[in-house]
Amino acid sequence: MLKKTLTSLAAGLALAFAAQGVALASPVKNIVLVHGAFADGSGWREVTRILDKAGYHVSIVQEPQTSLADDVAATRRILGQQQGKSLLVGHSYGGFIISEAGQDPSVAGLVYIAAFQPEKGETLAGLSSKIPQASQGITQTGDRFLYLKPELYHADFAADLPASQANFMARSQVMPAAAIFSTPAVEPAWKTKPSWALVATQDRAINPDLERFMAKRAKSSIIEVKASHAVYASQPRQVATLIEKAAQKLSE
Repeated sequence: MLKKTLTSLAAGLALAFAAQGVALASPVKNIVLVHGAFADGSGWREVTRILDKAGYHVSIVQEPQTSLADDVAATRRILGQQQGKSLLVGHSYGGFIISEAGQDPSVAGLVYIAAFQPEKGETLAGLSSKIPQASQGITQTGDRFLYLKPELYHADFAADLPASQANFMARSQVMPAAAIFSTPAVEPAWKTKPSWALVATQDRAINPDLERFMAKRAKSSIIEVKASHAVYASQPRQVATLIEKAAQKLSE
């Protein structure tokens, strides 16, 4: 009787460990994309098409940019709709958002696309002053929201996109609250989760040397692409390839 009981117990434990192994080996198929300041989520369209075709489930966060807390909440709202683990991807200011939202236990890893990777206590303004960007086109509205001057948008944000596309992006840009630029970052998720980073070597909105500094500090896996700040729209194949590589690595 005891032998039969032990045999049944062993079989049960074996099944439990086998089930756990299957869970750990489950592929990361959810990709959550977060846009940055002075743009909206539509710029991810071609990246989304490529990832959809590769079999991923892609969601795009349309954060309000009224505060960092609001933007993190908007991202967590989308994460909460996913089934299983997610790979969180942020462009530009989106890097601030995913560094905090990435603490969610459902997030397996982070990808930074020409993005800020803050350390705890750092601000957008402080990081930007550390290694200043080439663009001087950001201006403020009377109620303290920011925008990139439309006449400079093509050169400073999306130089490698057709002028017609860049001009439309200038018209549809999301204006962030100025207060976001002085909001300190919390303990970032890249300290405990795997991360990848793309440096846009012709970026005028974030200095490429600042992108390199932040990515190396975070010990991210880094690639460099000859592109403007709008690399996610101008070089979607290279961006999608990096995202796929990250998802595949997390699925091993």
